[in-house]
Amino acid sequence: FHAHATKTSTMTFIRWIMFNNQIISLLVACICLSRSVATAFLAPPSTPISTHTKSSSSLHASSTNEGFLQVSRPDGSEHKLSYRVVRPMNLSSQQAAPIIALHGGPSIPSNYLHPLEDVVPYRSIVFYDQLGCGKSDQPTDITQYSIGDSVQDLKMLLKKLGVRRFHLYGQSYGGILAFEYMKSVASDSTTNNEDDAKCLSAILSSAPSNVAQVEGEFVRLLDELKTTHSKDDGEELTDAELEALFQTNHQCRMPEMPPKLKEAYANAGTVWRGTDAIKDYVAAPPAEGASRMPSSMIMRGEHDFVSEECIEPWKSVFNTKFLRYKTMKGCSHHGLFEDGATYGELIDSFCAEYD
Repeated sequence: FHAHATKTSTMTFIRWIMFNNQIISLLVACICLSRSVATAFLAPPSTPISTHTKSSSSLHASSTNEGFLQVSRPDGSEHKLSYRVVRPMNLSSQQAAPIIALHGGPSIPSNYLHPLEDVVPYRSIVFYDQLGCGKSDQPTDITQYSIGDSVQDLKMLLKKLGVRRFHLYGQSYGGILAFEYMKSVASDSTTNNEDDAKCLSAILSSAPSNVAQVEGEFVRLLDELKTTHSKDDGEELTDAELEALFQTNHQCRMPEMPPKLKEAYANAGTVWRGTDAIKDYVAAPPAEGASRMPSSMIMRGEHDFVSEECIEPWKSVFNTKFLRYKTMKGCSHHGLFEDGATYGELIDSFCAEYD
């Protein structure tokens, strides 16, 4: 009986293998056929709004979700902001909270920050163009722009996307916006319930605490370049030569400006742009009695025109127990391009501490 049962089991197992091999062969043939049909008849799809697509520039071919958010102003006017969510399936992750990325300028569109998705490879990252640049509306009425309005726009974006837990990242002016958002939340006693979005940590990258101070530093560095790079014949450097020197020494220390960065600067908004738009800004601490702000990291490049003196005052305005400073060696204002691997590791590891 045992021998017969063994023989029967063996034959049954062989038939099972043969049957599954046939099924597998059929599936492979179907997949190959479908790919051939797609290749022969389908044109490369354009990127639709609010659908998942593949990012060709990303080493990890991250899925994305794009759309528009409607925001309003006190005078009743309404505008649309463009956003882009990378790895939307991870937006609600409890192990690795998403990063909300705030671009600089004001009015330098967010596409220059997109390389973050390659150096922070697993988290969901939310990019959006603030009012006045990129794919967002660009009203010509200057009264539609302010840091306070931008803070409210950010709150509306978080609500629109249903983000409950997140890390905040701001580059240059984006760091100022990040601070003002955190201060607003800390000062608002009505935002301390469980239904509100919770900022777990924040990173301010190359963000000055005082605009007039960083403008003074800009002038100082230009004068220094004039002195150290004088021509042999005694003639002064032209404005174009001085600008190029400043760029390669203090803005982005690369032989040529990366295409994404160059494109962002070339397509910056024109209504509310640069330090002139926020020339009177000086960071101030939240009001007495405000709740604690999230733990934060202030980072800059070793050769950044946002000098150590420009970021030192952040210590006196953050009401958090944990404020970390980090300087990236050999980098300037755009460490994301100059040393992306190190830049991404700093951001991801800091966020991981507070997930």
